[in-house]
Amino acid sequence: MRDKRISMEEAATLVADGCTLALGGVTLYRRPVAFVRALLERYRRVRQPTRLTLLSFTAGIESDWLVGAGMVSQVRTCYFGLESFGLAPMFTYRANRGEIEVVEETEASLAWGLRARLAGVGFMPARAWLGTDLPRLRADVRTVCDPYNGEELIAFPAIRPNVAVVHALQADVDGNALIGSNKGVDEELSLAADVVIVTAEEIVPRLSRADLVAPFVHHVVLAPQGALPTSCHPFYPLDGEALLAYAEQVSDPESFERFMAGWLNL
Repeated sequence: MRDKRISMEEAATLVADGCTLALGGVTLYRRPVAFVRALLERYRRVRQPTRLTLLSFTAGIESDWLVGAGMVSQVRTCYFGLESFGLAPMFTYRANRGEIEVVEETEASLAWGLRARLAGVGFMPARAWLGTDLPRLRADVRTVCDPYNGEELIAFPAIRPNVAVVHALQADVDGNALIGSNKGVDEELSLAADVVIVTAEEIVPRLSRADLVAPFVHHVVLAPQGALPTSCHPFYPLDGEALLAYAEQVSDPESFERFMAGWLNL
């Protein structure tokens, strides 16, 4: 066993300028909010990292903070929003003005791209997107011919996250972690990323079972209530009032700065 615990401040320094940062969780559930706050605090001090590619199967409020702060140049996700609380205001603002690049993705393109990375190949063939206009929006997504039956397939390029951050219910000091039954693509992210950081509600000496396993986890950070205002069942529900306040009060960079100064003291 090796003790992989580090501080949240140390974890934030592992995200380099220009890298692809993958955030785990599912929309408003088990999001690595405490880590994003530490990243924002570091950015306010040293103005790095910036020009991030933000990768998330479904992006929520913590992703909107990074976009609002001007740290994101490219977004790769199949959904960006606050579910029933409304649109993600800063993503909407910057995307509508062309200030960030939005890579056209679907559940299929993200899943097959990660699967290609796990297989150690440059692309993964699939039938998804056939017969649609989606390939016209992605010059890097091409077609290939099945050498056995001649069928045309879509070739989704491999996706390689530089850093993946997953919030867990429990982790042990060696890096094993439990993330519950609503996993999203967190297991795949832990296998695909160059560096995997697990933030956890609790850290225990040893887990008897795990969803993410120690050989693929590089660092563990203690983060009680580290997903608020999103939920982390069974520890706590989402903070609906905080989410609604954000959606109602933020609409542009000025209102974003006011809200973050008052809520997060940033």
